[in-house]
Amino acid sequence: MMQEHAPATQAPAGEPIDIGGLMMHHTADAAEIDLQPFATIHLPHWPDIHIGPVTMNLSPTKHVVFMILAAALVFLSMRLVGRTLEKQRANEVAPKGIANMMEAFVLWVREEICIVNIGREKGPAFAPFIMTIFFFILYGNMLGLVPWGASFTGNLGVTTALAAMAFVTIEIGGMRALGFNGYMRTIFPKVEGMSGAGAAVISVAMAPIEILGKLVKPFALCFRLFGNMTAGHFVVLALFGMIFLFGNLEVWRWAIGISSATLVLGIMMLEIIVAFVQAYVFAIITAVLIGMMQHAH
Repeated sequence: MMQEHAPATQAPAGEPIDIGGLMMHHTADAAEIDLQPFATIHLPHWPDIHIGPVTMNLSPTKHVVFMILAAALVFLSMRLVGRTLEKQRANEVAPKGIANMMEAFVLWVREEICIVNIGREKGPAFAPFIMTIFFFILYGNMLGLVPWGASFTGNLGVTTALAAMAFVTIEIGGMRALGFNGYMRTIFPKVEGMSGAGAAVISVAMAPIEILGKLVKPFALCFRLFGNMTAGHFVVLALFGMIFLFGNLEVWRWAIGISSATLVLGIMMLEIIVAFVQAYVFAIITAVLIGMMQHAH
């Protein structure tokens, strides 16, 4: 439902603007999509779901809507690019335009991220997953930089879910490559130079550390992505907030406004680079961890 709505951060005349509230309003998840100054889209609220002692609510939120949008953009862009490349090759024409750019990205992710870190033999099998992760995060990062957009990669729940998918892929892929006994050796390592009861005790004692290491490695990705994407938006909003904080200074307000706007422009350009870098970091570390498990011994 779309309704006209006053800006959530609008302060009564004569009262200072809540800069902290402004930051949280634009970075936190919400049950509405703010299209100010035009309107606000209020998302539907569904009843709670009760499963035993657990209560869940699956109502769509702002970040869910933008996740669906990012997933649709990934699918449509790859589908359209694939069809374009098929037509160009059927006509024996070299790839050009956006299709050529996207093909270069796909080949780069496949060759330089998947095959280099996982191996020529098994890298192509994991390439679709790594590519999906890369482009989904990239589109999500970029959606936070457009007007009225929201960066769902700044939501800890989203980045945790991405890390969980990476963790499951790493461990299941490792078990398939190493077999059950080989996989269990990654939890209960064999200590070189020891045998008998002593080796067994050390192996069992090392198990909690090995399990913790398996959890920490992929889930460090979720905090890195969350922190970097959230920090960039906070910096931009804080610089904009300076205009409102010092707007009452007759002499310096123009200088402060121009300086803040210039800095924001620079930070926004940097955020475009960060959007690519964070998608690359998540993809390459996931590929590295998959490769480590494929060749563990």
